[in-house]
Amino acid sequence: MSKDVQKTAPAGAVYGFGFIGAAIFYISTATGFWMGVVGFLKAIVWPAFLVFEAFKNMAG
Repeated sequence: MSKDVQKTAPAGAVYGFGFIGAAIFYISTATGFWMGVVGFLKAIVWPAFLVFEAFKNMAG
């Protein structure tokens, strides 16, 4: 393993656990099959939502 991979491994683990948690949350609150699919897609990009909301709160 290269040193670069070892440095980013903790970030990957945090993203992975966050993905699993977000997927469980979004899918469990879905009201239908397609809302579950949308929830799964949201779980993939949850960091973008987090950063957007953080910047929105800092600006306003």
